[in-house]
Amino acid sequence: MSPDDIRELFAGFGPVVVRRMFGGAGIFADGTMFALVHDGVIYLKADERNAPDFEREGLGPFTYMRRGERASLSSYRRMPDRFNDDPAELAVWARDALAAASRPPRKGRAARVSARARRGSAAAAVPYRRRGCSG
Repeated sequence: MSPDDIRELFAGFGPVVVRRMFGGAGIFADGTMFALVHDGVIYLKADERNAPDFEREGLGPFTYMRRGERASLSSYRRMPDRFNDDPAELAVWARDALAAASRPPRKGRAARVSARARRGSAAAAVPYRRRGCSG
């Protein structure tokens, strides 16, 4: 699948930029990667809000080989093949994928700080500073 094919496929969604990466390509809108292409298959970004849509369709996560073993990335799910002929529905799912990619992740430092704050930890009241940084 060429970058021109991908741009044409997503035309109903809006302009996209296709960049080669990870042995495949990333698909970006407004500077945010919301989909990827690997071995000719498109995967859309999924999170807790839109993952049930993929599960209802029986669409699995992005899988790849890492050090000779199969690995998966559940934050990207296979796009339904029927979208190749249904640009209107692809546009809806692409908007949902872009929204998922734009939302902050649920886990990470912010979630840990929030968890500490909920527990009433003194560490939650002290802002994080890198060693050697002032301010």
